[in-house]
Amino acid sequence: MELFITAFLALLNVKILFLMALGIIVGLIFGSIPGLTASMAVALILPMTYGMETVTGMSFLIALYVGGISGGLLSAILLNIPGTPASIATCFDGNPMAKQGKAGLALATGIFASFVGGIIGNIILIVFAPPLANLAIKFSPYEYFAVGCFAITVLATLSSGSFIKGLLSGCLGMFASMFGMSPVDGVMRFTFDLDFMAAGFAFLPAMLGAFALSDIFQDFAAGTFRDRTTVKTVDMGEYKINFADMMRQKLNFIRSALLGTFIGILPGIGGTTASIIAYSEAKRASKHPEKFGTGISDGIVASEASNNACVGGAMVTMVTLGIPGDVVTAILLGGLMIHNVQPGPLLMVTNPEIIYGLFAALFLSNILFFVIEYSGVRLFIKVLKLQKYYLYPLIITMCLVGSYVNNNSTFEVFTMLLFGLIGFLIVRFGYSLPCLVIGFVLGGMIETNFQRAMMFDNGDLTPLFTRPFSLVFMVLTVVSVFFAWRRERKLAARARAAEQGPEL
Repeated sequence: MELFITAFLALLNVKILFLMALGIIVGLIFGSIPGLTASMAVALILPMTYGMETVTGMSFLIALYVGGISGGLLSAILLNIPGTPASIATCFDGNPMAKQGKAGLALATGIFASFVGGIIGNIILIVFAPPLANLAIKFSPYEYFAVGCFAITVLATLSSGSFIKGLLSGCLGMFASMFGMSPVDGVMRFTFDLDFMAAGFAFLPAMLGAFALSDIFQDFAAGTFRDRTTVKTVDMGEYKINFADMMRQKLNFIRSALLGTFIGILPGIGGTTASIIAYSEAKRASKHPEKFGTGISDGIVASEASNNACVGGAMVTMVTLGIPGDVVTAILLGGLMIHNVQPGPLLMVTNPEIIYGLFAALFLSNILFFVIEYSGVRLFIKVLKLQKYYLYPLIITMCLVGSYVNNNSTFEVFTMLLFGLIGFLIVRFGYSLPCLVIGFVLGGMIETNFQRAMMFDNGDLTPLFTRPFSLVFMVLTVVSVFFAWRRERKLAARARAAEQGPEL
């Protein structure tokens, strides 16, 4: 706790506070405009952190992350369109409340629930990350390889759509990470005798293409780039937090935040799943489930508390195992690497000031977002009148500049364009973009630890199935694949039954 307090006090200077406040504001804008996401905001701003100190730059990105997740509730409540996928469940009761003339109460409830959920997730991060890191220090390459395999299969299992498509997307991302020089033995792979391919595909241009450029391609292909989502004049009603109602929902807050944190820890799942599950659990546990969907604050609390708690959960595995919990933490992981910081359990021993700096930045970001969004909500509502296609020239320019300055090479620009096209095709044909990105991020770790494990015992992988932790993760990998196969068989059977119709 002493290290956390020291790190928190270190962030309380004018420069860092200004950058974090700016990050919150930009994140809220990206989160509130449908089609612009937190992942896009963090990817676009990442190149601007090159010249900053590690903790300063990462604090800026974390503030963007928190603002982007929290901003989605504005359009979810006022437009019935989630600004970010994590706010889907907020629409269920938020928009009905707005239509009843209680938009102010719905917004205040959502902002407060986001704040409380974020703080609970942050506390769990601070409490559980150090012991998990101490445990992970004992891991050998066998355990890390097994954890990587488990992460990919869990990600594919829990991603929306087909398990096979999710797994193939993850494998494609891993394959993309293997271009260039091998990290262990120095062998050149898939370079086609081109010198500029020796380093493989750079992380930053790939993320800019996958998240920013591919979204623009999707909009143009769907013909939705001129869709107008301007908020209509709404009756805000009374805009203040109903603390009596919030106290009534103590169990809802705790349950939703714990669910969000746990789901955030699972690789690649994210706030969308967390908010839907928390909403379903709140409805199941309620004494009046019939009111859900008609405009009840319980649904807003469940959705917003869980998706913001998910941020802390996603960072648990990022800082302790070097495994991203969602697509934004995958970008944050790349941000640490750009600053020559290798995430993993040893980081808490060698550079505790960085780890606790991230913890403090997340805590401070939740405070700043609450103050800024709650006090400036009427201004942020006006942002919804800004059409996203006006921002496309700026976004494309930032992608081009950010990619080029990564290595002062036009090859990085082509990398960005390539991954933009791949991201577009992945989504277009029903595959999983999060699986692709996290596969790309985890590919190096999985390959490196597999090669090291092979070197330990001259190619004998028996310890992979005899060491306790590696065996547990390999068994979990098989179990997750089995349940995914079983789930898809059941869904296919239901689809066939629906097509055949009831028997006469």
